[in-house]
Amino acid sequence: MRTRLLPLLIILMAAILLALGFPLAVSLANAQQQQVVVDRIDDTARVAALAQFVAEGRSGTDERREMLESELTRYHDVYGIRAGVFYRDNEAMARAPKTWSVPVDGEGRKAFGEALLGRRSDDPPQVWPLQRGRLIVASPVVRDGDVIAVVVTDSPTEQMRARILRGWLIIIAGEVVAMLVAVGAAFRLTGWVLLPVRVLDAATHGIATGRMKSRVAAAGGPPELRRLARSFNEMADNVEDVLEQQRAFVADASHQLRNPLAALLLRIELLALELPEGNEEIASVRTEGKRLGQVLDDLLDLALAEHAAADLRLTDIGELTAERVAAWRAVADEKGVRLTEHGAHVTAWADPVALSSALDAVVDNALKFTPAGEEVVVTVGRGGETCTIVVNDGGPGLADDELARIGDRFWRSNRHQNVKGSGLGLSISRVLLTAGGGSIAYAHGEPRGLRVTLTVPRMSPQA
Repeated sequence: MRTRLLPLLIILMAAILLALGFPLAVSLANAQQQQVVVDRIDDTARVAALAQFVAEGRSGTDERREMLESELTRYHDVYGIRAGVFYRDNEAMARAPKTWSVPVDGEGRKAFGEALLGRRSDDPPQVWPLQRGRLIVASPVVRDGDVIAVVVTDSPTEQMRARILRGWLIIIAGEVVAMLVAVGAAFRLTGWVLLPVRVLDAATHGIATGRMKSRVAAAGGPPELRRLARSFNEMADNVEDVLEQQRAFVADASHQLRNPLAALLLRIELLALELPEGNEEIASVRTEGKRLGQVLDDLLDLALAEHAAADLRLTDIGELTAERVAAWRAVADEKGVRLTEHGAHVTAWADPVALSSALDAVVDNALKFTPAGEEVVVTVGRGGETCTIVVNDGGPGLADDELARIGDRFWRSNRHQNVKGSGLGLSISRVLLTAGGGSIAYAHGEPRGLRVTLTVPRMSPQA
């Protein structure tokens, strides 16, 4: 979920920072240019006053013009700004440099024309850092209410564009720092929000796989998730109580039914003494009675397996598997089935008794359905943090829909109803493995049959 939530928050924060940074950058550029324009307006106003002084002189006009020319020359030499005073007919009253003339087109001509109308030229278009351009500002020189000349300044923009660029770099650096802080905050926020969700997911998976003691510590995250954690714990407690009652009922019922069944079978044996030897009805009753006794034994084993805690210890899985295969080899030889074992010695954390019982149930199931002349192969392997025991039989196998149901209590394939068994062996195996952090899985065998994989962890439960 973090991989979906975190990019969304980052994109949202980036959009907010861009929405704030772009207007700020534009405002900075406007402010820098406006400052330059204001300075040029002040300069043109001062030059216009000098030009008006030159135009009003009745005597010494040449001296005043020379003074104005000298002022504009110093202005150009110091600031690099071209400046001039031009009459309405474009003739120069004074200018610096000497070769400069009134622009004939573009923004310069537009500013000159607006000044001839008696108003200061409009603000020039914005000049951006990567855009070469000059700022032209014009102001009228008024005498007796008439515009007699125009003061024009043509300013270079290199320094202004450099200042704008430095300001933009500062803004970009601030945006990057803010984005990094935002990403860190988003990472912490999503971790804080999703940690209870991950814990809840792990606890839910634990309960779904049989670890009924799994609970959620309702100590972190938003209040809504803490309430959800408390509600989950209450639900898990109720489910565990119901299952405990069910296990207790199954165990008590199995135990209580064993004594009447034993007495019934004893009376059947006494009755058989009064009947002719080989009576088919008595034989059928004996078979069904023994089958019922096996079902009660399996129910009791299942109830005890669900109730007992696993005694995990570091176990040599290869040695344990070889021992159990050797114990079942006599049964396999009697049925004419080859039972072989492969794999190296590998250690894992498991309850030896529970794992032995689970492996016995799986091997017993494989031998039941493997015809004479075929082979049951038991292989021990390792894969990263787990150890596996794979039992591949040579039986008829199961269909896809049957694979989804195998391991359910009392379920048996319709094609194998005549095979001895209660349908609880693989369920007991799953319970025994799950209690120790293991699992059991089923798949189609190669080239045929059923492949059962028992998995136990190689890592310590504390780790």
